[in-house]
Amino acid sequence: MPYAIGIILALITAIMARLVRFDRDRAVYPTYMIVIAAYYVLFAAMTGDHRTILVESIIGAVFVALAIVGFRSSLWLAAAALAGHGLMDLVHDRLVSNPGVPEWWPAFCSAYDVAIGGILAWLLHRGAIRSRESRTEHPTAEAVLRTPDFV
Repeated sequence: MPYAIGIILALITAIMARLVRFDRDRAVYPTYMIVIAAYYVLFAAMTGDHRTILVESIIGAVFVALAIVGFRSSLWLAAAALAGHGLMDLVHDRLVSNPGVPEWWPAFCSAYDVAIGGILAWLLHRGAIRSRESRTEHPTAEAVLRTPDFV
């Protein structure tokens, strides 16, 4: 059941982002990755075990870094990070002992992460979202001031 809920929630998230047009901003999927990476740290913090917090923070920092680099260069990297985090969920309990993680969480999170990463990859493949940052996407202040709409 956690797998089905994870997949359904990922679909709902992606559809909502599409309908509301959140995904017009290239930052939305990398932001999802950053939030997802924080959950294991949260579970560790709930236990109060400093070693577990440190280990989970290091693992989370890897995925946060991938999300940032993916945002700055190619969203394909963000899609890979999301799917990769889902695969990590499947072996998480072998990497670190974190008693704060709910029993159902790895299955749910794995399904969600792989699904949302796959959806992003599909959108990138279709060209519905730009993979790379466009240099014309962020005009300079000087260029904005010269446009007739500004005045």
